[in-house]
Amino acid sequence: MKQITILSTVIILGLMVPFAGGAQTAERQVPLQIFSDSIASDRYNQNKTNMTILAAWAGVNIIQGSISATNATGSGPHFFRMNAYWNLVNLGIASVGLIQLRKELNRKYTLTQNHLAQQKLEKILLLNSGLDLAYIATGLFLKENGNRTGNLRNTGFGNSLLLQGAFLLVFDLVQYGNHRRNGKLLESQLSKLQIQAGPNGIGLSLPL
Repeated sequence: MKQITILSTVIILGLMVPFAGGAQTAERQVPLQIFSDSIASDRYNQNKTNMTILAAWAGVNIIQGSISATNATGSGPHFFRMNAYWNLVNLGIASVGLIQLRKELNRKYTLTQNHLAQQKLEKILLLNSGLDLAYIATGLFLKENGNRTGNLRNTGFGNSLLLQGAFLLVFDLVQYGNHRRNGKLLESQLSKLQIQAGPNGIGLSLPL
């Protein structure tokens, strides 16, 4: 197979800063808010980088797929055509994701909101990883069927699903690993929160 596009997955290195939120006593209000903003900011930056990577992958596949499908032979035209079609969807997902992120740019999260947002994102990434495995399994089936029956379309489509599914699986697992570190950090800090009386009333504090 000629000209198979492989875009290297970028490993995101996030700065992990201890976090806690909610109502605090006056003496601890500033550092706790910084921790809270740090977790939300890191999640935002990681998601923005990931959506940019997905958009770049989609753009390369759409351009090369459209060009190579016209001059490839054998199962090649079907392979490149499926790459282009598949990544039109990826480009749409990345575009919607970047638009949604703009709405969250200056959002302030409470303790509960931050925890729920982190859990939701991790669950979505795990679900996506399961779907990626299904894409790979489908690709294997189509490729085997195409090779066995001499169906070039199935072979090309199968090879495309194998490539796209493998990329997405690595892409989603890398994301999950980075966000899970933030999730563990958040859970660790949540377990340290204590109810404490202060000059402004009863609130939550994080022992230092």
